[in-house]
Amino acid sequence: MTQQAKTWQHHDILTNGVRLHYVTQGKGPLIMLLHGFPEFWYSWRYQIPFLADAGYQVVAPDLRGYNDSDKPRGGYDIPTLLRDIVGLIKGLGQEKAIIVGHDWGGVLAWAFAISYPSLTERLIVLNAPHPAAFQRELRTWKQLRKSWYAFAFQIPWLPEYMLGRNHAALITSMISTAAVQKTAFPPEVLEHFRVAMSKPGALHASINYYRSIFHHPFKMFGEKNIKQKIMIPTLLIWGEQDIALDIALTQGLERWVPAISVKRISTSGHWVQQEQPEQVNRYIQDFLHN
Repeated sequence: MTQQAKTWQHHDILTNGVRLHYVTQGKGPLIMLLHGFPEFWYSWRYQIPFLADAGYQVVAPDLRGYNDSDKPRGGYDIPTLLRDIVGLIKGLGQEKAIIVGHDWGGVLAWAFAISYPSLTERLIVLNAPHPAAFQRELRTWKQLRKSWYAFAFQIPWLPEYMLGRNHAALITSMISTAAVQKTAFPPEVLEHFRVAMSKPGALHASINYYRSIFHHPFKMFGEKNIKQKIMIPTLLIWGEQDIALDIALTQGLERWVPAISVKRISTSGHWVQQEQPEQVNRYIQDFLHN
C-alpha cells in the first residue's frame, strides 16, 4: 500500500497552552486522527493519504506529551486533553470535525463526543472501550487480568525505567507482541516508535495518562456523565485478538450509543489500523459515505 509520505505536511500549533505537532494532508471536511500508547501520528500512515484522496482535510496530531509535541509536567487528565483537541479544531479554522481515535486516542474520542457533541460531526473508534462498557467489564476477572499494565503504571518511576532501558527497546517488543500480523511491524517501522518514545519526557508524559485516570476516577470527563448518550453516527472497529481489551467491550453499546455500527476484524490484534489497513480504510469509507 502506497503511503505517499511526500504529500503530507508537518506543522505546529499552539492550543490550550501547549504546542502540538501534527501532520496534515488534503482539503475538505476535517478528520482528526488521535493515536494511542505507545504511538504517535505515524500510526495513521495508511489512513492519512487514503482519507485525503477521499476528499478530507486529514489532521493527525502528536498528542500532548508525545513525539514532537510539548511535554509539560501536567495536563494529562481527560478534560485538559479534550481542550487540546478543541483548540486544535478551532485553531485550524474549523467548527467541527470527524473524530477518529485508537487506544488512548479512542478513549479521548469517546470522551470528546460526550463532552463536545456540537464539535463532533461523526465518531469512529478503533480498539478503545466506551467508558461505561469498560466500567462494566472491569468487574470481570477476564478484563481485570488483561488490564494489569494500567495498574503497574501507577508505580512511581519504575515503569519509565523499565520501558526506557536500552533506548526504549521494550517499546518495540510491546508492539510486536500485541500484534497478530507481525509482518505489519518490520524493524524499520518499529524503530519509528522506539525513537519517538525515547525522546526526553515522552515516557513519563504518556504513562501519566494512566496515572491521571486513577487519581481522578470520578472526574474523567469533567461535569459530564460517562453514561450520557452519544447521539451522532458512530463506528466501532475492533481487532478481535486484542490481548489487552476483551471482545465483550464491543457488546451492549446501543444503550449509550444508539446509532452505533460495530465492525470486528478476526485477523487483527490491538493495532488494527496498522495490521489490517485496507479493511479498516474500507470500513471508514463506507461509514462516511452512508
